[in-house]
Amino acid sequence: MGNGETRVRGIAARAGGWSARHRWAAVGIWVLFVVLAMGIGSAAGRVDLKDSDQLKGETHTAAQIIDDAGIKEPASETVLIQAKDGRLKATDAEFRAAVGAVVKAVDGTGKVSDVKSPYTADTISKDGRSALVQFDMRGDSETAGDRVEPVLKAVAGVQKDHETLRIEEIGGASMQKTFDDAFGDDFKQAEYSAVPVALGILLIAFGALVAALLPVALAITAIMATMGLIGIVSHVQPMTDTANSVMLLVGLAVGVDYCLFYLRREREERAAGRDAQTALRVAAATSGRAIIVSGITVCVAMAGMLLTGLATFEGMGLASLMVVAVAMVGSVTVLPALLSLLGERVEKGRVPFLRKAMERRAARTGGESRFWGAVLRGVLARPLVSVVVAAGALLAVAAPALGMKTQNLTLDQEFGDSLPIVQTYNRVNDAFPGGSEPAEVVVKAKDINAPEVKSALADFKARAISSGASRGPVQITLHDAQNIAYVYVPLVGGSDLDKAGASLEKLRDEVRPATLGKVDGLQAPITGQVAGSKDFNDQLGGAVVPVFAFVVVFAFALMLLSFRSLTVAITSIVLNLLSVGAAYGILVAVFQHGWGASLVGAEGVGAIITWLPLFLFVILFGLSMDYHVFVVSRIREARMRGRTTRDAIQHGVVTTAGVVTSAAVIMVAVFAIFGTLSMQSMKQMGVGLAAAVLIDATIIRGVLLPAVMALLGERNWYLPKWLNRLPDLTHDESPEVIAHSAPEHGGERLTV
Repeated sequence: MGNGETRVRGIAARAGGWSARHRWAAVGIWVLFVVLAMGIGSAAGRVDLKDSDQLKGETHTAAQIIDDAGIKEPASETVLIQAKDGRLKATDAEFRAAVGAVVKAVDGTGKVSDVKSPYTADTISKDGRSALVQFDMRGDSETAGDRVEPVLKAVAGVQKDHETLRIEEIGGASMQKTFDDAFGDDFKQAEYSAVPVALGILLIAFGALVAALLPVALAITAIMATMGLIGIVSHVQPMTDTANSVMLLVGLAVGVDYCLFYLRREREERAAGRDAQTALRVAAATSGRAIIVSGITVCVAMAGMLLTGLATFEGMGLASLMVVAVAMVGSVTVLPALLSLLGERVEKGRVPFLRKAMERRAARTGGESRFWGAVLRGVLARPLVSVVVAAGALLAVAAPALGMKTQNLTLDQEFGDSLPIVQTYNRVNDAFPGGSEPAEVVVKAKDINAPEVKSALADFKARAISSGASRGPVQITLHDAQNIAYVYVPLVGGSDLDKAGASLEKLRDEVRPATLGKVDGLQAPITGQVAGSKDFNDQLGGAVVPVFAFVVVFAFALMLLSFRSLTVAITSIVLNLLSVGAAYGILVAVFQHGWGASLVGAEGVGAIITWLPLFLFVILFGLSMDYHVFVVSRIREARMRGRTTRDAIQHGVVTTAGVVTSAAVIMVAVFAIFGTLSMQSMKQMGVGLAAAVLIDATIIRGVLLPAVMALLGERNWYLPKWLNRLPDLTHDESPEVIAHSAPEHGGERLTV
């Protein structure tokens, strides 16, 4: 290699080398890929996940029966008429007049059908002070929120004429409109603001506009391409809007991170005096390889969601996996081509005061972090004390997670009591327990009007009340042509999901077998919001162990193959689990126990939403591998160059501290934006992700990792002889000396 050429054989190095030599071709292929993916995806259209496919169990069976029968359930609305002072009763003339006015007003809009008076439908509360007028919205239930405004205005008009009564509307359509008006743009604004936030942090990190734009541009193009691919893949695995949002979040985080790692290493090598071509090759062989290892690990973690059996999670996992894979490929292919094309122009658009400050700092520190250098000196001087203190602190933070309570949040938990409709929801539940969210029994028979079927339905209706599962009224709606009946059963417990769940079990396990279960060939799955929550929780609970085991085992295997060290593989898993545990502890402390809840607007929630712990585990386990692989790769690289393990740890951590800090700040800032949203589920997700990434990039990577590695010494690289047969994926570039390159650290030559 006397001609100064670096011979490398790794996938990342080969990809980077080819892209740098064929830069226009690499850029053209990437642009073509993005355009084709978007074009084909747009033409194919996205297939949205149907309600009948979201869950298994009885909820799925009921939805399938309804779909097969072609019955379109309308959006149901309810108007609560209630005496404000408790003086008036439903039998009083003024109360009757108000009920009549409501019936006439909503019917007069022409937007509703099947208006039921409380006097004929038996929807008067036990104390006689509350009544419900019920009706259905005409047209498609999914778009009913767009048509409900005239009905809401009509009800508001009646309220003005009856000051002594409380007259309020609630239902699927009115709630949809209220939440869309209040929070509809909340999530989109958070998504849109994430990009400028990331760009601003990158501008501070690089001090040059072009260098800051590159990671953001590549992350955005990766997201655009994945959106197109989602349209194609959704024909096999239908998707939801949630999958798109999670994909955008993960895509921006990893896309920026991967480019940041690559770009920082290339700039570092050029600052060390190497020519542009050599700097690119070194970046490809080192950071490029770390990106591939990290990307594959993240993809494996995301694939864990496919084991849940929940279509929503499967969609999120597949979308996240795809965007990580696309971002990874873009980072090791088109980025080297763009850097080769731009050359020195990557420094264009310099921010004067930032640039000068960065140059002065680099001159003083040789590109290493002074802060982390000082921390590392203390950590390496007393590694055992550092491990005990840091691990003890994280275990203390994680301790509240042992008492974690998960549940599907009620309306007032999710949105608080700031919206009038939430207060209406609570008032309806107080007066008619379970009335706003009844269990729905979908009865399918060969002949729904057969005497034995009618008798069984009547028995079910009577026993549902006598068993204590419901206080009524139990309503039955027949669809003769389809031989289907809907039985609506208000559950005792109302908005208290634990009590309502017990009532549901009584219906499913006692009442149904004793009545409907005696008719041959009759199907009677029980669905509804409470049933859907229970089926979701049961299925999610069954998926926890397989998903955790899958992610941990495969991440361990990838670390073992990538670093050929049993020790590194074990410590990476333990440290990641500690990071996730600390995030769980913070979530429980804030949202369940209310410690500091006022700081994030989370007072009175009292629980963690059911899906979040598993979701956070998968996402965090994947994302935290970014930093781990990047830091350990740099430590291993320094060790391969002949440094002692202690020196390699010092060098690896302080030289990566800047890029890890920048990457972490971007992730924390993006996730923190979601922590500001009004919905508690999104707030919990944002706070959990931000806290975990912050802990991971500071305490884990800056203190625990170097302290543990310092204690282990040469045992860090231990691999039992019987594992030598494993494939060698460490540096399949075959470390070799780069001849004629600038010496580093006292004349030591760089190997990659």
